[in-house]
Amino acid sequence: MIKVGIFGATGYAGIELAEILQYHPDVAVIFATSESYTGQTLNQIAPQAPAWELVKSADAPLDQVDAVFLCLPHAASAATAVRARAAGCRVIDLSADFRLKSLETYEKWYKVEHPKPEWLAEAVYGLTEHARDGLREADIVACPGCYPTSVLLPLQPVVSAGLVDGTIIADSKTGVSGGGRKAKINYHFVEINDNLTPYGLGQKHRHQPEMLEQIVKWAGDNKAPGLIFSPHLVSMPRGILSTIYVPLKEGVTFDQVYALFAEAYQNEPFVILLPPNQNATVAHAVRSNRCAIGLTMGDDNTLILTGAIDNLTKGSSGQAVQNFNVMFGLEETTALR
Repeated sequence: MIKVGIFGATGYAGIELAEILQYHPDVAVIFATSESYTGQTLNQIAPQAPAWELVKSADAPLDQVDAVFLCLPHAASAATAVRARAAGCRVIDLSADFRLKSLETYEKWYKVEHPKPEWLAEAVYGLTEHARDGLREADIVACPGCYPTSVLLPLQPVVSAGLVDGTIIADSKTGVSGGGRKAKINYHFVEINDNLTPYGLGQKHRHQPEMLEQIVKWAGDNKAPGLIFSPHLVSMPRGILSTIYVPLKEGVTFDQVYALFAEAYQNEPFVILLPPNQNATVAHAVRSNRCAIGLTMGDDNTLILTGAIDNLTKGSSGQAVQNFNVMFGLEETTALR
């Protein structure tokens, strides 16, 4: 039995993680933390969650666990990772603190000083389908953001093959739970209901450099395409749909591209490649660890990809458990729908 702890168990990601781990046959959850609800049980905060008593982070018995999941805000997550690694724990971080390899980029976008900048190079970017070799020996795993998961899984095959010629446009829509549980006026029911709101346009969203860093890595010796990322908030509880416009090199055909995707994802338990010209929808993926991918052509040289995930599962806690399973040599699908 692998002993684990959860930091930040009462946020949406932490609750989702707890609901998954309570049914994991190889996991014993030793502690779950909350600064706001210390002394209560998790099911008092989220009725479907297990009845684990919540403790303060400072009281978490790190010497009793093999691994920790960090469902904390950036900066707080990195500081907790330092404590956990000092105690010998492997770390699965759901925040942004270890996703970027560039310290300069991290500090520019997150406006804080990183406590362990040398660990940025060491951390494995946990887009599981393209990270397994690194995950098996990793001590720190940086789980991708929800938007990046919905964009990068569809993009990887075509970018890695060097078939892109120009700037990629990713137009993404997310449900309200992506903003977390903290009260914010633009997430109030009256503001969000019957509404669709763009935000972070013009290269202002923190997930943009995360996606671009992976695109540059996958492009290799080929010229890396640019990326315009346009996120939107939509009136639904959970789920993400990304529609991605990809300019292809002259002469690249749809059949060639579709065959590339079929080969890349034919054995992936959590990637659903839809038939040609069928579009992914949120319903293909919500409340599961799936990423559904659709391919069609906009014109002779523009590939349109659709990528759908559940932002709290494949975009967060489900992918974290998928990474955990690989790290500890378990069946990758264990406890995951």
